[in-house]
Amino acid sequence: MTNLSFDFAGQTVIVTGGARGIGLELGRFFVDSGAATYLIDFDAAAVTTAAADIGAHALQADVSDTAAVDLAVATVINATGRIDVIVNNAGILRDNVLWKLSDDDWEQVMAVHAGGTFRLTRACVPHFRDRGSGRVINVTSYTGLRGNVGQANYSTAKAGIIGFTKTAAKELARFGVTVNAISPNAETRMVASIPAAKKAELAGAIPMGRFGNAAEMCAAVGFLASREAGYITGVVLPVDGGISI
Repeated sequence: MTNLSFDFAGQTVIVTGGARGIGLELGRFFVDSGAATYLIDFDAAAVTTAAADIGAHALQADVSDTAAVDLAVATVINATGRIDVIVNNAGILRDNVLWKLSDDDWEQVMAVHAGGTFRLTRACVPHFRDRGSGRVINVTSYTGLRGNVGQANYSTAKAGIIGFTKTAAKELARFGVTVNAISPNAETRMVASIPAAKKAELAGAIPMGRFGNAAEMCAAVGFLASREAGYITGVVLPVDGGISI
């Protein structure tokens, strides 16, 4: 898939939202880079197929469920004895203008995006602390800073992930753990659902004139997860063709 030279041999990586899109491409990258890679997704059939296709391991879990997250982490530890890198990528959309958003629309988006990021990171901290190292990479969005019509819930959750990233970076640095985020702009299933005219309008607003592809997120995540990035923490790295400028 890639010609990137990062070496994750002997390491264990967890990627949430791994059944498709950015999560799947990140999983492929880590497998190709030598890591024992675990894809977590709510969709059991999709994540099983995806993991088999790329040589990863599949775990079905709802990241909004603390017990499910804790069980997934325990499963990985029991299998490999370690966790080195986690990528908090899981997300859902429940778009609507705010006066039409239901409580469930709000709570589910918050629980998966911000809550899932919190739950998996919290569950992994004891293992990172014991090893004296770890890499946490969160996936946020420029909408967390600029907002977007019809996405009050999503924008709030993504803004929360930015705050979480910076706070966790300060709290976990003492344990040798770095916490960073990327802010992607890629052609995923979420983008594919946008009407063609609106999608063209959005692409026109990107300085590079196009949406990225999911695989273009791998270099940024790979670097932030690497040993070479050991002195970088609390950063939100846009990988968005300049749309956040």
